[in-house]
Amino acid sequence: MNSEFSPQRLLAEASARAGGLQDFGQGSFREGLAVLADALENEARLTPGGRSQLHEKLLAQLVNRLVIEHFCKRFPEILDQPIDDPLVIVGLPRTGTTLLQRTLAVDPQFNKAQWWETRYPAPQPGEDPARPEARIQRARAEVAAMVQHLPQLLAIHPLDAEQADEEFMLMEHSFLCAMDSYVNVPSYTAWLDRQDQTQVYQYLKRCLQFLQWQQGLRGVAPGRRWLLKSPQHLHTLELLFKVFPDAQVVLTHREPANTIPSLASFIHTLWQLYSDNADAAAVGEQWSRRMARAMRHTMTVREGLPERCVLDVHFEDTVREPLAVVERIYRFAGLPLSVPVRQGITRWLTENGREKRASHQYSPQMFGLSEASLQRDFDEYRRRHLGNA
Repeated sequence: MNSEFSPQRLLAEASARAGGLQDFGQGSFREGLAVLADALENEARLTPGGRSQLHEKLLAQLVNRLVIEHFCKRFPEILDQPIDDPLVIVGLPRTGTTLLQRTLAVDPQFNKAQWWETRYPAPQPGEDPARPEARIQRARAEVAAMVQHLPQLLAIHPLDAEQADEEFMLMEHSFLCAMDSYVNVPSYTAWLDRQDQTQVYQYLKRCLQFLQWQQGLRGVAPGRRWLLKSPQHLHTLELLFKVFPDAQVVLTHREPANTIPSLASFIHTLWQLYSDNADAAAVGEQWSRRMARAMRHTMTVREGLPERCVLDVHFEDTVREPLAVVERIYRFAGLPLSVPVRQGITRWLTENGREKRASHQYSPQMFGLSEASLQRDFDEYRRRHLGNA
């Protein structure tokens, strides 16, 4: 392949940008990169701007890998950072996972990663890791550019460079994660479904250790536990517990007819960042099918887990009685909920209600979805968790 997505070219560019560093770390990321590169070239139907953006995204991730390995060699105490028991919010997209994460993130008992940290986890060349202002500015500019190009993003997801956000972009550094969130790459998706993704979680832990070490350099007091959140874990929940053996999961629930069309709108919006040929019907079919399979997988994995591992939370309760849900989560996690933290959470909820954002406009029909198709895909999930016959 002789394009900007050529793995050999990307690896060489990354090494040059990282000042000649050569060690990208362990794992089969090169194979994933090669499969993805081929799919981007032959399936994604990228605009020139989309090609440029994705080239830069892949290149930056490779540079991050080089820099992370470099720091881990120079400072071996990074890999001694303890991260075994995260509290992880998991559920179908649009089920209140972001609301819960950012509500709980008020509490300094939790370690968390802001969006800029997941986008730019490694210091830039010449940057003091204790002074990440340049990375923060880059992240602010990137968020602003995305919102300017597609202003409907803010109605779908409250994107903010300096708010706690999900660890998905850290997981992407393994090149064994769902890049089909951004573009339509069916051959890569099919290949990915056949892979053992344990190394995704191993690399996630490495990234969190690196972030925790950097936070310490900035004077951020360590919390008791990491607070994580990503719907991605529905596909591989057993691997989350394999790598983080003392993790606990808050599993969020909502009627799929109210989540899958909204998710399809979000994915379609992302696809439009990179392609002028984003097929709305393809989004609906792919993501309804994939998320239904992910929920069936999660239900199967859950059957073998101790009760202490998973807490069910329904979206309607999160919206109607958020403080009561927060109290349940703290009891589940075995953490104290102090008066100052409760007051901070109440204040945050008041200042960040859904009514503060523009409404999200979409319909299931825009994405080829119907009540019959959603009933077919999510029948088992509805019966088990929503009480629907």
